[in-house]
Parts: sequence; C-alpha cells; structure tokens
Amino acid sequence: MHTPGTLSCDDELRNWPSGEAEARATQDRLRRHVRLEEPGPQVDFDGTVVGVDVAYDDARDVVAAAAVALDARSLTVVDEATAVGRVSFPYVPGLLAFREIPTVIEALARLARTPDLVICDGYGRAHPRRFGLASHLGVLTGLPAIGVAKNPFTFRYDAPAPERGATAPLLDGPEGAAEEVGRALRTQEGVKPVFVSVGHRVGLDRACAHTLRLAPKYRLPETTRAADALCRRALADV
Repeated sequence: MHTPGTLSCDDELRNWPSGEAEARATQDRLRRHVRLEEPGPQVDFDGTVVGVDVAYDDARDVVAAAAVALDARSLTVVDEATAVGRVSFPYVPGLLAFREIPTVIEALARLARTPDLVICDGYGRAHPRRFGLASHLGVLTGLPAIGVAKNPFTFRYDAPAPERGATAPLLDGPEGAAEEVGRALRTQEGVKPVFVSVGHRVGLDRACAHTLRLAPKYRLPETTRAADALCRRALADV
C-alpha cells in the first residue's frame, strides 16, 4: 500500500506508541514528511476515491474500520473492506489518530486496488500540532489524503456565505498573524459547513473542490457517508 519513500509503514506500526509523550514525539517526527507542494489529483480524474471511518465499542475495547472505494467520476461504490481490532491507544484529544490508524490501514490493505485519493472523517493540518488523522495516514501510506471534519476543533472562522460552494478560512493564531489551517466549506445551501484541511499530497483549493464534488446531495461527502454506515455494520457484527 505504501508508495516509495523514506518511511516503512510496517516498521511504524510495529513500534506504535503506548503513551502520550511518545505519541507526540512521533507526530513531531512524522510531520516533516508531510508534502504540501503537490496539488493532488484533478477533480474529474479517472480512478477511485476512498472514504475511511471508524466506530468504537468502548465496553469491549473494540474498533471497526471501513474503507469504501467510489468511482471518482460516477460516485458509485466499486469496492469496500472492513477490519476489526483492539483499540490501540487511550482517548487523548489531539492524539485520536493513534486509536484508529492501525485498523484503518488494515481495511485499506484489503481493497482490491490502491486508492488514488483518501478522504478521512477528521483533520489534517487543522490540528493543534498540524498533524491530524489525514496527515498521519497519508504519510504512513504515501497516499494523497484530505481531512473533512464535522466541526472546527479549536479553530475560528467566519460563517461562509449561504450558497453551495462558499468558503471561509479556518484560522489559528492571533489576529493579524493567523494561519489558515483549513476552510469552512458550505456543501449544501443553508446547511452547516464542513471543515476541510489538507492531509498529504493535496493542496487546499483542490481538497475543497474534491469535497464539494463528493457531496452532491448531502452535507457530508458520499465517501464519509458510505464508510460511516459500513463501519457501524461491521461493529454490530462483531
């Protein structure tokens, strides 16, 4: 699954952090491998875009991950896979990727073909350490990845205009020196925005364009909707 590069996904998974300090050090080490200079696939590319999501059963310490591949042009489901595992890390805000990634990577590996683009239900650079799930997953797999979240985490934004496609910067830092870490994107007229951030090997403009194309009818991208439903079914079957 990993494209050629300097990291070994298998080695990273074998040496998975067990505590907060080690996890933060891992984020700092891996963050420098994030590639922001690539624009990412064209919006009308011929290939597959994959949504990933997870569901938890905390009482049983179980996590179920789903990967659903859609044809990038027709948005029809062409493949899907699930994986179930033990929760590999405690709940710590800002470190949620460490609970999810091992099982997500297992689900991705069960797809029949390598994804051309991955959409995560979470954050990329819109993260206090600039290394959310989409960035972490992208670096470990080498795949272009985007984070599309349901809320803005700790960052501020002005409401985008009400029409579909309107955006507003998602900002971090003091007034006058704020950094744009993502964008609030209105995917449907008059509906609450989603929050898009780059993960790895995709630019922010194109990340927003992909998200809008993947949400022709509803607030959330079809990739997220399909992966959410599938991981919940997988968890119920455990």
